[in-house]
Amino acid sequence: MATLQERFAALVPEMRKRVGAVQKELGDKVISGVTVKQAYGGMRGVKGMICDTSVVEPDKGLIIRGYPLLEIKDLWPEEIFYLLLTGEKPDKEATEALQMDLAKRSYVPEYVWDVLQSMPPDSHPMCMLDTAILVMERESAFRAWYDKGMKREDYWIPMLEDALRLLGVLPVIAAGLYRIRFGKGDPIDYMPNLDWGANFARMLGLPDPTGDFAKLMRLYLNFHSDHEGGNVSANTCHTVGSALSDAFYAVSAGLNGLAGPLHGLANQECLNWILEVMERFGGVPSEEALRDFAFETLRSGKVVPGYGHAVLRVTDPRFAGFNEFGKQYLPNDPVFQTVDLVFQVVPKVLKEFSDERVKAGKNPIANVWPNVDAGSGALLYHFGLTEFPYYTVLFSVSRAMGMLSQLVINRAQGTAITRPKSVSTEWVKQQAG
Repeated sequence: MATLQERFAALVPEMRKRVGAVQKELGDKVISGVTVKQAYGGMRGVKGMICDTSVVEPDKGLIIRGYPLLEIKDLWPEEIFYLLLTGEKPDKEATEALQMDLAKRSYVPEYVWDVLQSMPPDSHPMCMLDTAILVMERESAFRAWYDKGMKREDYWIPMLEDALRLLGVLPVIAAGLYRIRFGKGDPIDYMPNLDWGANFARMLGLPDPTGDFAKLMRLYLNFHSDHEGGNVSANTCHTVGSALSDAFYAVSAGLNGLAGPLHGLANQECLNWILEVMERFGGVPSEEALRDFAFETLRSGKVVPGYGHAVLRVTDPRFAGFNEFGKQYLPNDPVFQTVDLVFQVVPKVLKEFSDERVKAGKNPIANVWPNVDAGSGALLYHFGLTEFPYYTVLFSVSRAMGMLSQLVINRAQGTAITRPKSVSTEWVKQQAG
C-alpha cells in the first residue's frame, strides 16, 4: 500500500467528483428543519454540515468510516488516522511508513519549551497545550504556501503537511507539559522505534513495567479520536479552518472549546464522583448502599456523572471497550470495581427514577446508559495519572486526529467558508408568532 500522502492524493479526484455530483443532483433537497427551540438551544439536532469521517448513531454509537468502534478497537491510533483520512485500513507497510513519518516530525522547537517553562506555575494544562500549538503557527506549511501563491485545488497538500507535523509533536508537547506543570522532571524525547501511543505513554514518565499503560493509551487515543463534526471542538475547528486559517490556528481554537467544562471536563467529574462514593462507604459499596445513594443523589436534584448522552440512547461503545479493558487488566482495582458496580446498578435506578418523574407529570429521562466518561478516568487513575486537570489534554491529543483529518478533507473538497444566517429575537417573534 502507498504512503498516506500518496494514497490520499489518489483519492482526491474521486472525492471531488462525488461531492460535485451530490451537489448537482441533490443540491436543492431539504435535509433539516429548524425550530425556534433548536435555534435557542445550541442548534441541537439541526443537520447543517457534512462530516464523512464518522457518525454517531443513537442506537449504535460511534461509527468510523463505516466501522462500528468496537470492531476496530485494536487498531493503533496512527492506523485510525489513516482510516479517518482515506476510509481504508492501512496495511503493515503503510502503518510503518506513517509511524516513521510522525517520528521525523516529532521535534519540538526550543522556543516552545521556553514559552511553556515561562508560563505561570499554576497555568491550566489545556492553556499550556493550546498556547504551544499556537506558538508553532510560524511553522505552518499552509501559510507559507498560501503567502507564495498556490492553486485552490492544492490547498490540501500543505494542510496535510501541517496535520502530520502537528500529530508528530502533539504527544511530545502534551507529555512534556505534564512533566513541567506537575514537577515530574524534564521532557522525555520521542523514541522513533515505538508507535505513537506507546511513545505518549513512555514520555509521560509513569512506571509501566508490564506495558499495560501503553495498551491503555493506544485504546484511549483510538476511542476519543473523532465523534462526527458537530461537537464543540470539531465544529469550532471546522469553522476556523473554513476561513483558510491553517491547522495550528484551527486546532488550537478547537481545543479551546474542548477545554470548556461542558465538553472536556466530564471524565474527571465522573471520577470525582466515584471517589466520593468510595470515601463515603470506606471502599467499594454494597449494591444496596449504592442504589440508595444513587436515589439520594437524583432526588436532591443532582445527576450521576457519566450517565446520559446528548445523542446516544444505548451504552456508549467506548465505555463498553474501556470496561472490557478494566476487567482484563485491573479487575481487582477498587476504583474500577466501583465503576463496574455503578454500571450494574445506576441504569436500573435511573429507569425507576424516570418512571417517578413521569408519574409526577415531568419529562422522562431520555438515556439511562453510561457514556465514555463514566469509566475512562478510573483506568488512568489506576496507572498513576492522578492529576485530574490533565485529563482533557489526553482527550485533546486524540481528538486532534479527527479535527485534522476533517480539515484536510475539507481543503481537498473545497468546502466553503462557514457563514450561517442569524436572526434576532424580534424577527422570531414576528415570523414564528
